[in-house]
Amino acid sequence: MNARGAARAAILGRIASALADAPEPVEVPRTYHRTTPAGVDVVELFAERVADYRATVHRATPATLSAVVARVLADRGVRRLVVPAGLPVAWLTEVVAERIGDQPPLSHRELDEADAVISSCAVAIAETGTIVLDGGPGQGRRALSLLPDRHLCVVGADRIVGDVPEAVAWLDPHRPLTWISGPSATSDIELERVEGVHGPRILDVVIVAD
Repeated sequence: MNARGAARAAILGRIASALADAPEPVEVPRTYHRTTPAGVDVVELFAERVADYRATVHRATPATLSAVVARVLADRGVRRLVVPAGLPVAWLTEVVAERIGDQPPLSHRELDEADAVISSCAVAIAETGTIVLDGGPGQGRRALSLLPDRHLCVVGADRIVGDVPEAVAWLDPHRPLTWISGPSATSDIELERVEGVHGPRILDVVIVAD
């Protein structure tokens, strides 16, 4: 065992010794207070809140989704589109941009050079206008939603919940969760807003409802 391995073993040994007399784990209740009043249209509230964050909201039905996606991408001048594994092919039937898969994983340079990424989502939160990705089918790894300049996210109405406690109840805490509230933005000391510093500069959200 080298010096680094010996040091690691010593530290872990001390931790194990300190925890030897620790009490048994206690189950912590997760009954959070829900804040969305009954009767609120969570789809409309989400559309309003996500637009407040300077995302552009589009509407579609399952029958018109492909056409709406194609129009949004064309209006943005997208020529090279990153498509995560598991994204429904039917969403892209009218898209003319070149589709770039992420298998094998694209390099950071390749992602940065792509015009946009399209994704689904795990859940969306009406009260905060937040979209949550968990790396599931149609979402891909976290880098896909951070490096391209434009992100088009398709949000099914059945994925929209009222508040954060409801969203947490849907989500698996062991998955890599990315919480998105509008395009990436920051402000300098003079409060000048700059978008696209830590992620996509442009966020388009397509809400799909019958």
